[in-house]
Amino acid sequence: MHILLKNVRIVAPSSPFHGQQQDILIENGQISRVAPDIAANGAEVVTGHNLHVSLGWMDVFAHFCDPGQEHKEDLQTGSQAAAKGGFTTVMIVPNTQPALHTKPQISYVLSHTGGGPVQVLPMGAVTKNLEGASLAEMYEMHETGAVAFSDGIKPVQSPGLLLKALQYVKAFNGTIIQLPDDQSISAHGLMHEGIHSTRLGMPGKPALAEELIIQRDLELARYTASNLHITGVSTAKGIALIAQAKAAGIKVTCSVTPYHLSFTDADLAHYDTHLKVNPPIRGAEDVAALKEAVLNGTVDCFATHHQPQEWDAKQVEFEYAKNGMIGLETCFGALRRHIPQLPLEQLITMLTVQPRRIFNLPQPELKENVPANLTVFEPDAQWTFSTADIASRSKNSAYIGTELKGKVKAVINRNQAQFS
Repeated sequence: MHILLKNVRIVAPSSPFHGQQQDILIENGQISRVAPDIAANGAEVVTGHNLHVSLGWMDVFAHFCDPGQEHKEDLQTGSQAAAKGGFTTVMIVPNTQPALHTKPQISYVLSHTGGGPVQVLPMGAVTKNLEGASLAEMYEMHETGAVAFSDGIKPVQSPGLLLKALQYVKAFNGTIIQLPDDQSISAHGLMHEGIHSTRLGMPGKPALAEELIIQRDLELARYTASNLHITGVSTAKGIALIAQAKAAGIKVTCSVTPYHLSFTDADLAHYDTHLKVNPPIRGAEDVAALKEAVLNGTVDCFATHHQPQEWDAKQVEFEYAKNGMIGLETCFGALRRHIPQLPLEQLITMLTVQPRRIFNLPQPELKENVPANLTVFEPDAQWTFSTADIASRSKNSAYIGTELKGKVKAVINRNQAQFS
């Protein structure tokens, strides 16, 4: 590898070059030189309009469907989608067939994703077969390389079982990830319960289904003094509960999705099945509260909730469509468009430093003579997202045809580069 990033602004608060406009020469996977006006000398030159570079971005909640549902996505296409979206590290949920609930399944993911620029980190299941009945062998999975523990898109419903899981992971300072959804309340809902669900004649999912789980899980985290991460927070009260818990010293962190910051339940007026997600798209007041929580630091990081679905799963009546939307390729552009007041440095910190800090992962560096783990992007580029911009095997995105702001040019990691 011999790449020269030409005239790039460096956005990396931990770097001695933070805020500077420099050239960066990368040789054999290492940042060999950072200086103005470096001569190319045969290097592949990367240029652009208002080009920026940061440490490689990280996503904390994506579904690669492999093994078992490779017609939706597999580890390779998922990794390509991640690189296209600027991510060099992705945590994937265990909702596969078979589930990632034993040591061999964790080994399968790690052994099949070692070759590209994207590091794929599997979550181990909290419960055996994701059935919510008994704990999986979390310690063995941790020893094998599971980065955190979650039942993914099927959150643990039993408070007693989650209590045991939170106690169990304390032995190795692990983290439990919960998607907040009380399925006994929300099971038959198709969208956010409110005036728009009434107008559209669709059964609603009340905000209560999310808020009860958040309140319950925060109390369990308080009792156990264990690490809890709540992802996909979508309601104003839910994020307020988390803010209160943080102030009280509970060891909780949280993430929100770009699509919960982009759309409201009013956008379902035409029954767009791409917007059928769980937790559902909420009301305008909820979206405003989430944006404020991002700006004031209550939200720790972003999670794409990349959930591919095949064409047949979405091209049906809304009632029968499956939940989920792809999100890796649109994350940065959607955030830049829908929270324009978010300072770029804060956004990049939420994509780089904070997710790694939450899950106790090594922090990359941006200085000379260290391995290159970088994302190259144009933060102000205006562009219209189309199916041609999708590297995922699935195309289920509500952003198709919409204008986004901020475009990824390349990722460089593990002595490899992928250009968008």
